[in-house]
Amino acid sequence: MRGPDVTELTIERLGQRGEGIAAGPIYVAFALPGDRIEAEINADRGALKQIISPSADRVPAICGYFGTCGGCAVQTLAAPAYETWKRNLVVEALRHHKIEVVVAPLANVHGAGRRRATFHAAMENGKARVGFMQARSHDIVEIDGCPLFAPELGGAVQAAREISQALAHRNKPLDLVVSTTINGLDVDVRGCGPLGDADIQKLTKLATSLNLARLANHGTNIVERLPPLVQMGLAQVALPPGAFLQATIAADHALAQAVVSAIGTSKKIADLFSGVGTFALRLAQKAQVHAVENDAAALRALQIASHTPGLRQVTTELRDLVARPLQPAELNGFDAVVFDPPRAGAEAQCRELAKSTVAKIIAVSCNIQTFTRDARILIDAGYSLETVTPYDQFLYSTHVEVIGVFSRKIVKAKRRLFG
Repeated sequence: MRGPDVTELTIERLGQRGEGIAAGPIYVAFALPGDRIEAEINADRGALKQIISPSADRVPAICGYFGTCGGCAVQTLAAPAYETWKRNLVVEALRHHKIEVVVAPLANVHGAGRRRATFHAAMENGKARVGFMQARSHDIVEIDGCPLFAPELGGAVQAAREISQALAHRNKPLDLVVSTTINGLDVDVRGCGPLGDADIQKLTKLATSLNLARLANHGTNIVERLPPLVQMGLAQVALPPGAFLQATIAADHALAQAVVSAIGTSKKIADLFSGVGTFALRLAQKAQVHAVENDAAALRALQIASHTPGLRQVTTELRDLVARPLQPAELNGFDAVVFDPPRAGAEAQCRELAKSTVAKIIAVSCNIQTFTRDARILIDAGYSLETVTPYDQFLYSTHVEVIGVFSRKIVKAKRRLFG
């Protein structure tokens, strides 16, 4: 049986997944436009074997794990070319859906680095192997640190390793969600199942020695030594275990500022898929907000934080917006709607928004494909997409955050006077 062929290729462009693309097309991970390479070819895939002559835009990787760890796809591309490629991910997705709008320059919101990470652990002969998934594999790459982490996340790898080792006797693969908070690291362990008294006592002591704010097991507190607080505008939010947060503090601030600015003078706002209040708590400094979310713990945290002095009224509603989106009659009472759904998007909710009289809609998305699908629904219903701004908080990855601002002019019927 013939093995893969080895041949020379010239990389012509960079694909949506960060792979270099040569004529064919042939896709080669970690190759860059302008590279002349030697690759082992198997069908339409190439494995990079040697760089014969490098691209003019090739720079050294900042991390020794690059090329093995699956966290970064494009780390050796010089900044100007990288920013152009990432912005073009948004431009091309909009073009594919025939959406005409000027896309703003890419905003770098990496800031001081990542404030949360999910580590994976596998057990081998009683020893825990802890790190990130290998590129295009489910194998674990053990790491000692990551240059993309914020300084406050510096102790996260060691904490994840010690917690995993304490649970190695259970011989189960684990995910450990670690977030930075005002009072220290917050860790939620997933995958180990219910814990007995011996394990709980062992982990409680470990949380103290690691100086964790909290240690939880799949959403249930093992020990909370200090409240795991994060700042959101005027308010401090006590996070539920494993709660969703924007990946960097810089992104959290920039996205919230953009949403608040886009709202303008609106006085009554619906914040859909609100989470713990990333937008709602900032919007409440200038408007009345109705926050809708399907995660009861997140909504409860938001509700408590909303009592912060200086905020206007925030009402909350526990509701699955995928299965039961807000209807036009419910939406029409709002001056503006903000939505920030999971990666699957907000298709069902957008179909109802399309029938509404809401004058302004601000869409926040971490998935450009579902954003463009949802945008097409609103545009076809008469909304104008005024601006699209891409944000890069997942540096060197293929992920890009976007904010789109939609508006429509509502023509109100005038009463005719006779006489």
